[in-house]
Amino acid sequence: MYLFYAVLAFSAGVMLPVQAAMNARLAKLMGSSLWAASFSGFVLTLILALAGFMSLGSVPRMTGAGHVPWWAWAGGLCGCVVLSATTIVAPRLGTASMIALIMSGQVLCALVIDSFGMLGMNAQPFEWQRGLAAGLLLMATFLLR
Repeated sequence: MYLFYAVLAFSAGVMLPVQAAMNARLAKLMGSSLWAASFSGFVLTLILALAGFMSLGSVPRMTGAGHVPWWAWAGGLCGCVVLSATTIVAPRLGTASMIALIMSGQVLCALVIDSFGMLGMNAQPFEWQRGLAAGLLLMATFLLR
């Protein structure tokens, strides 16, 4: 099962620079990075809603929605930032530099979330190997610019 999830995560990593390049091209046509990101997000919403309905055969369950922390509803804001930023940044910095910077931000933020058990996640101890990996990733980011 680990292999399946590892391949899925790797595939998501492959899709991010591909999506950024596609959206950058669409931005040239539309005259705006934000419009291109918006269109991409619209297509994403349609596909996910259709896939959810087809696989589950129902609309989302919302019982207990009032008991979910306010920040749990803000995930779309994170997606909006990622989608917009990649569309804007890719043609200016290139996809390799963009992905290196995104990965650095992801790993540093993930280390903070894991170390303190933030946002409902189980705490994972911060070990020197994790710090070293983050430092090496930051060095690689600098070398890719």
